[in-house]
Amino acid sequence: MANVRNSARPLSPHLSIWKWGPSMAVSIVHRATGSGMATVGTILFVWWLSALASGPAAYGAFVDLFTLQSGALNIAGYVFGIGLTLSFFQHMASGVRHLFLDAGANFELGANKRTALATFVVAIVLTAGFWAFLLEKSNG
Repeated sequence: MANVRNSARPLSPHLSIWKWGPSMAVSIVHRATGSGMATVGTILFVWWLSALASGPAAYGAFVDLFTLQSGALNIAGYVFGIGLTLSFFQHMASGVRHLFLDAGANFELGANKRTALATFVVAIVLTAGFWAFLLEKSNG
């Protein structure tokens, strides 16, 4: 059999020929947020359920990890809460963007770049609004 491969040509496009753009970042972040929410959310949920089923001492230890004596969130509570909320809103925004791409819209380069960047803005604004609402309700 003859060797039909031209050795001067690469087997596949190499990373050096691709320019990083917002679309690539949104795709990677979408996968990371989905995996992160599934992993961290599931671990926290199962831990919460097992602490709840184990009795008041175990449940108290779980709650104490995320709250102060007053019942307000501590640093760990804010990190996990805001992190999961930001992940949720980013995943949702990029999912909506992908829905439009699946419908055949938004393939123009400029519009695609703008909507990719908009997913980050929307996620940050929705997260800030959600937590402002929660903190306003909890503080009176």
